[in-house]
Amino acid sequence: MTMSEVDKIRVSAASAIERSRERRRPIGTKSVALRRQHLYKKVGRVLVAAGVVLIGAALFGALIQPLGFIGLLALFVLLIGVAVLFGRSPFPEPRQADLPKTDLKQLAGRTEIWLEAQRPMLPAPARTLVDGIGVQLDLLAPQLQTLDPGEPAAANIRKLVGEDLPELVAGYQRIPAGLRGEAHAGRTPDETLVGGLKMLESEIGSAARSLAAGELDKLATRERYLQLKYQGIDGEDSPVG
Repeated sequence: MTMSEVDKIRVSAASAIERSRERRRPIGTKSVALRRQHLYKKVGRVLVAAGVVLIGAALFGALIQPLGFIGLLALFVLLIGVAVLFGRSPFPEPRQADLPKTDLKQLAGRTEIWLEAQRPMLPAPARTLVDGIGVQLDLLAPQLQTLDPGEPAAANIRKLVGEDLPELVAGYQRIPAGLRGEAHAGRTPDETLVGGLKMLESEIGSAARSLAAGELDKLATRERYLQLKYQGIDGEDSPVG
């Protein structure tokens, strides 16, 4: 094996490790929260099932006959089986087709998870922008918890985050890798992807700020109402000079 072949293998292995690290790295906090929530539910199912088995074993030993060594061994094996059975369910990775129909409260987090899986296959400038989009999705997520799904703003955000963003990334990935650096209509697919991601990052950030501004306006109105109400009461109670 020549030195150049060794170098190629080493570079290929390093690239594979880097892609693996990139795939595991979250781009936002909402994807982490969804994965943690799934883990907690899985652990909860294991504990409940194990508790049922232990209660059943205790009742059997108290009412019918003591378990003995063989019974305890069987109980141990059964508990392992319960842990494997109820703990094996993997996190349901979102598909592109699922994102437009995702519950609005989970849209930001599940879009982050989908983007995290696509990120290693994107060029470096696009990966940086995906990180920025993760930040904007984190800002948007709290507003989606209280946004009425029937409002026009909800439909616009669902289209922006659940349709336009995934389709831009998926459309780029459908182009053969060897053609992504070739210009078409004056721009390469790489340039088109980066330009589209920049625009979407800005649009998602604007949507988050617009929704937040609405809440701030409501807060300011409420504060003004309270000031008028309680200052008015104070004014009535204050003595006339």
